[in-house]
Amino acid sequence: MRFSPSKLTLAGVFIASTAINSVAILPVLAQTTPSIVVASTTSTEQSGLFAHMLPEFKKAMGIDVKVVALGTGQALDMGRRGDADVLFVHDQVAEEKMVADGFVVKRFPVMYNDFVLIGPAADPAKAKGNDIVEALKKLAASNAAFVSRGDKSGTHAAELRYWKMADPSAASPATGSGYKSCGCGMGPALNMASSTNAYVLADRGTWLSFKNRGDLKVLVEGDKRLFNQYGIMLVNPAKHPQTKVAEGQKFVDWVVSPAGQANIASYKIGGEQLFFPNALK
Repeated sequence: MRFSPSKLTLAGVFIASTAINSVAILPVLAQTTPSIVVASTTSTEQSGLFAHMLPEFKKAMGIDVKVVALGTGQALDMGRRGDADVLFVHDQVAEEKMVADGFVVKRFPVMYNDFVLIGPAADPAKAKGNDIVEALKKLAASNAAFVSRGDKSGTHAAELRYWKMADPSAASPATGSGYKSCGCGMGPALNMASSTNAYVLADRGTWLSFKNRGDLKVLVEGDKRLFNQYGIMLVNPAKHPQTKVAEGQKFVDWVVSPAGQANIASYKIGGEQLFFPNALK
C-alpha cells in the first residue's frame, strides 16, 4: 500500500505533535511536589517565623507547606474537622484535650516565648511593672482602653486566664466601656491599640516584628505566668483518613529535630531572638 505525499505529511505532523505534547506533559508530572496543610497561630505567621523556617524545610524534605494562620481555637477546629494535616499552636490545655479526644496522634513541645502587656508610653493606668495580674487590676479600676483579640486564640485564652486571676468573681472582663473585643488576629489587634492608644496583651514575637507601634511600648514583662509554650501535632488518620501522614510526620519530625530547632533559634529581628526552642530538653 502506497501513501500519497499529502498523507505522509499529515502523518508526520501528527507524530511530531504527539511527541511534543508528550514531552510537554513529562515535566509537569515530574514537577508535582508533595504538600501539606498546617493550621497555625497568627503569631507564627505574622512574626515572620514561617517565612524563615519553611524554605529550609522544603530544601531538606522537598515538601511544600500551606499555612492557614488562625487563632489557636480555630486552628484546633480545623484539626477536628480534618481540614489540616498538622497543627502548630499555643494553648497547652486545649492541645492536651485534643490528644485525649483522639483528634491528634501526639503533642510535641516545640518552642516558647512570652506574652507582654503593651500600652501607651504615658501609661495612664500606671500598669507598668512585672506583675500581669496587678496590672490588669489597675486597668479595670481605671476603665482603661483595652483591646482584646476575642478570637479564641492562644493569646485570647491566656488573656482571659489573667483577667480571671485579677477578679475571680467576674463573669467576664468585658464589663467596662474601655474593653473592646476585635475578634481579630494579633497584628490587627496591635494596629487597633496603636490607633486608639489602648492597652493590649501580645506575644513578644509578633510585637517585635510589628512596625506600626505609634506611642505603644512594653509595660509589663518578666512575670513567669506570661510564659507562652507552642506545640505541634499530627492530625489522627484514624479520625480523618485523608490526613497526609507521611508528609505531615516528616514536618513534625523536622521541626523538633536539631536542624529544625536550630532554625527556630536562628530567627531574630534587630538582633533579638523571637522564639526559644525546647523540643530537645
